Amino acid sequence: MTGLLELENLSVRFNVGGSLFGRFGNSSTTLTAVDSVTFSAEPGRSIGIVGESGCGKSTLAKALIGLVSYEGVLRFDGAELKARRTKQLRRQIQMVFQDPGSSLNPALTPRQTLSELLKIHEMVPVDAIDDRCAELIDLVELPARVLDVQPRSLSGGQRQRIGLARALALEPSVLIADESVAALDVSVQASILNLISDLKEELNLTLLFISHDLAVIRHMADEVVVMYLGGMVEHGSVAEVFDDPQHPYTQALLASAPRLKRDLTDETPIIGEPPSPLDLPPGCRFAGRCPQAFDLCHTERPPLYSHDHGSAACFLLSDSNE
Repeated sequence: MTGLLELENLSVRFNVGGSLFGRFGNSSTTLTAVDSVTFSAEPGRSIGIVGESGCGKSTLAKALIGLVSYEGVLRFDGAELKARRTKQLRRQIQMVFQDPGSSLNPALTPRQTLSELLKIHEMVPVDAIDDRCAELIDLVELPARVLDVQPRSLSGGQRQRIGLARALALEPSVLIADESVAALDVSVQASILNLISDLKEELNLTLLFISHDLAVIRHMADEVVVMYLGGMVEHGSVAEVFDDPQHPYTQALLASAPRLKRDLTDETPIIGEPPSPLDLPPGCRFAGRCPQAFDLCHTERPPLYSHDHGSAACFLLSDSNE
């Protein structure tokens, strides 16, 4: 596996107090938020990460930028990364957060936010900071006057553009957009998505786009990683995964997406609730909700089986790999 960004069996686990969850008593319990995720991101490519709420998408993003500790291997340009990183390595992977309101310091104007970053990371000489702030604001298609406006006076879309400018201020190679349009009006979403897409091409960024919106993923990404309960269940090109999904969960997820014309008889419903990440089953995590599950699915966890246009963690594909 080679790429600008490489994940190998990346896992994130949290020790939680058992007293928060009555049935576990007072003992410490391990919550597995991300479990053995493996993929690589090539320079200039867009990878969409999709799955239900709680599947580990945002926790994975926080691990990539070093906000949470992780197990496994994470490499950037061949060098292994740890949660504690040098300034230079921290600059290389930046993230646009989901909520543009809470991700900005309400006490700082956009100029102060950007200036602080540029000064701490010594991106430009001190006397050039104001000019660089103006360049960044222009890059995200905002008028220069917003530089000296308090965040509370800006719209959601404007605040998200400020968040994008903040991420780009450090000139990263990898940009992570974590549900970056979920909190915005539909009319604003399209403009932000088009802006991110244009900047990706202009700045030659590698983009990891996290969303539960399948239409957005199809529009933004070259490849897609499908996650379920912390693990990766399918990976491949967007066109092929969306047109010919191999994993039952991916099939059900795509079938549940809203569309104008749909034949309800052709849908594969997702039944039941996912198991608790505090008490994971021994086999396939999706087995309890899968209409195609058989005995082996409940006792062994399937590996990622390669197929013609990607890979999927499902025993139904095992015959073609023998």
